[in-house]
Amino acid sequence: MGYIRGWPATLSEPELLDAPVVLRPVRVSDARAWREIRVRNASWLRPWEPSNPETPLHRSSIGPYVSMVRTMRREARQGQALPWVVTYGGQFAGQLTVGSIVWGSSRSGQVGYWIDEAFAGRGIIPTALALAVDHCFRVVGMHRLEASIRPENVASRRVVEKLGFREEGIRVRQLHINGAWRDHICYAVTAEEVPTGMLARWRSSRASSRSGA
Repeated sequence: MGYIRGWPATLSEPELLDAPVVLRPVRVSDARAWREIRVRNASWLRPWEPSNPETPLHRSSIGPYVSMVRTMRREARQGQALPWVVTYGGQFAGQLTVGSIVWGSSRSGQVGYWIDEAFAGRGIIPTALALAVDHCFRVVGMHRLEASIRPENVASRRVVEKLGFREEGIRVRQLHINGAWRDHICYAVTAEEVPTGMLARWRSSRASSRSGA
């Protein structure tokens, strides 16, 4: 089976922030940068990331990254995922993946993302997510995207709330996170809810915030 429509794809927003935000496919050659960021951000990321209840993932080597890239590439070929690296001003800043893609009468997927703490709070992930949503709806042909976020993860919740994702309620003990099964809040958006595009909405929101300030 070949890649799905619209993949591989590199997406960019060059002007909205102080430096360009780019989404590009994950590469094995990113391993060194990925390892440095993951080790440096271990305590920042660990409370929010999925863990295996039987075999914890040790991130001190590049092995987990290489394995992850191979899995993501296979899933992309099978039409099950869109795995991107997020760069800001040309620097590796995080990752954003649309995974668990279901076709047929569903055409839905799950969004997940993380960012280097050094780049947090600059609007990078909302910009990247807006790019990804528009690509999924307008090019790939998806209809619905979801994001499952722990109630305590205020920063991540703010990302989807800024972009207008709807809160749909609690999913009890949905994922194994940081050593235990955790509840998550489900947020969602459908193609009909962003007829003019999510990036356009995000640009308008940023402009309103600046003029209000």
